[in-house]
Amino acid sequence: MDIKVTKNPNPQPKPDENNLGFGLTYTDHMFLMDYNREEGWHNARIVPFGPLPIHPAAVVLHYATEVFEGLKAYRTADGAVQLFRPIENVRRMNNSAERMCLPTLDEDDAMQAILEFVKLEEDFVPHKDGTSLYIRPYMFASEANLGLHGIKEAVFAIIASPSGSYYAEGINPVSIMIETEDVRAVRGGTGFAKCGGNYACSTRAGERAEKLGYSQVLWLDGVHQKYVEEVGSMNVMFKINGKIITPDLIGTVLPGITRKSILEVLREEGYEIEERRISVDEIIEALENGELEEAWGCGTAAVISPVGKLAYNGKVYVINDCKIGELTQHLYDTLTGIQWGKLPDTHNWIVKL
Repeated sequence: MDIKVTKNPNPQPKPDENNLGFGLTYTDHMFLMDYNREEGWHNARIVPFGPLPIHPAAVVLHYATEVFEGLKAYRTADGAVQLFRPIENVRRMNNSAERMCLPTLDEDDAMQAILEFVKLEEDFVPHKDGTSLYIRPYMFASEANLGLHGIKEAVFAIIASPSGSYYAEGINPVSIMIETEDVRAVRGGTGFAKCGGNYACSTRAGERAEKLGYSQVLWLDGVHQKYVEEVGSMNVMFKINGKIITPDLIGTVLPGITRKSILEVLREEGYEIEERRISVDEIIEALENGELEEAWGCGTAAVISPVGKLAYNGKVYVINDCKIGELTQHLYDTLTGIQWGKLPDTHNWIVKL
């Protein structure tokens, strides 16, 4: 694939690495590529970062036809830049696109776009420990048509943001409220797809939880409101009596790349793992019996976020004295060690620029 590059004539100063936040500043360029049914994907280009021209009747604005991904570029101690399992993001984006009736991408072309874009923006990859360049590929239906039908025109884009820790609390345990009113997804819906609608519909519950002093909500299934699914925007795992239990992928849970990586590490280390439906009653019983040893959320942005408190029906349960569990810390250190090049990559997960 030929990618035309137009350099930004007004490059911006690099942001302060001590105050990056998450998704607040952006690099000098963005990648764009167009699609229509006659030509397929075409006109791949990297251009100066700026507003996108979009028709007021663009399908995405009316029917939310879009998908996105999130991955990171990491600066190693020797100054090199590397990515963590980017092909998994490409494949998941194609799965999401298929569900939303958007055109899929050639895997090689998508990887080329990501790598060439990050190479051009390499100076924006921060050096400070724990920071990274967050990369956001996304795709949306761009045609001007208020009819509800298959997509005829689309745009694939990539932007990037130098970022610090996703959570202000960092790796410290967070407080989570089990949501009993709103639901996030049902089987047959878009729960497994990484599309904006899944996140938009979760905002109300998150706002309610925040007002009550909780960082996020723990989602239950959309039919019975009985089975645990995700925590906020992350997958969730529990260590109960030495076993690792996590919701199985039945179409309502995002197939997280961090989730997949953690399970592979745990299996190699000999842990017993159960991917299955787990009821909120089972979680509460394990809490009350002292059998729930650790709990954590996991995802690209936060990597791993330990859960220290869990609120349900007006009662607050404390997990592991609200301290980081030994296994939680080990998993965080292992994944971030590989991502930042501090530990050897024995799985061939790393792609270097």
